[in-house]
Amino acid sequence: MKVILNLCIVPLGVGVSLSRYVAACEKVLAETGLKTALHANGTNIEGEWDEVFAAVKRCHEAVHEMGAPRIATTITLGTRTDRPQSMEDKVTSVQNKMKPAAVIQPPPHTLGRPPAGQAHNNVPST
Repeated sequence: MKVILNLCIVPLGVGVSLSRYVAACEKVLAETGLKTALHANGTNIEGEWDEVFAAVKRCHEAVHEMGAPRIATTITLGTRTDRPQSMEDKVTSVQNKMKPAAVIQPPPHTLGRPPAGQAHNNVPST
């Protein structure tokens, strides 16, 4: 089953700077060949369920190997079976909905005046 997972790993007991731990996890993810997208609060990972969770486990192992005694991890994930969907598909869908709708000018006769040659009650004038 395909999954899109958001991963946020926070090593505890290692100080306030976490970038070297994030970098180590990113290297682990790069080695897997899975599609990833690093962002300000974590990393999105896309792939088969078992492969993605194996990568999450390997990230934990790598961060522990660096000396982090504890890790707090937040995972948010989504799956769907009705159709394939990528991370890019999800972003594009939202971006398309943010585009302004085309402004359609109503025909002049809908602005409170009847069309030329026609009375207000839709009976031709004589």
